Amino acid sequence: MSQDKIIEPRQVTGSKFAMLRAHPIFCDLDADAFEQLARYIKPAVLKRGASIFSKGDPGNSLIAVVSGTVKISISSPDGRSAILNLIGPGEIFGEVAVLDGQARTADATANSNCEILVIDRREFLPFVRSQPALAMKFIELLCARLRWTSDQVEQVILQDLPGRLAGALIRLTERHKAAKDSRTIAVTQQEISEMVGMSRESINKQLRAWSTRNWVRLEHGAIVVLELEPLQEIAGTAAQDD
Repeated sequence: MSQDKIIEPRQVTGSKFAMLRAHPIFCDLDADAFEQLARYIKPAVLKRGASIFSKGDPGNSLIAVVSGTVKISISSPDGRSAILNLIGPGEIFGEVAVLDGQARTADATANSNCEILVIDRREFLPFVRSQPALAMKFIELLCARLRWTSDQVEQVILQDLPGRLAGALIRLTERHKAAKDSRTIAVTQQEISEMVGMSRESINKQLRAWSTRNWVRLEHGAIVVLELEPLQEIAGTAAQDD
């Protein structure tokens, strides 16, 4: 991580441990095992724009987000970029390179001021080997990541702009578990454009059309989904119970 972007490190409080404890990967660990894991955790507080790791870096740590948002992205030599994912509070990332020992496959950047918890691979892998059920949890996580990526690729290749945009809003709403009465997604229109592979101008035009129908509300740095069902119909997504 870029040292000039690191704010003063903080102690790991009980509430932050509770956040990690509630994650589906770690929720079934017994108390002694989780206490052992907690000894390996190192906290960091990052400024917006801090590079957490870059594509090609060694995969030497697993990272959990406590607050803020982390952007997972790739870029081309000519300056174009694509956002693969936005990781929010309560989520973990970096597990692929940690588990297979290969290089990072994308860049991770603090998309806002954020707090993270870092677990070094040298301590984490022996811990996983001592907890066989944890390995199965990571297999489930990797499968979920693959399904998420497949959905993204399908939408970018096969759908038009309204379908891509509706699908992206639905995925972000579901992933970040927005409350039923306030589906607020902390994402800019530029970030959405980099997620769906369309220009910001096209994204803005489509969002404004949906805004006039009261399907979404545009706020500074955020999009509020007011009506999920019409977006599901556009994206070809079966309606789900809230």
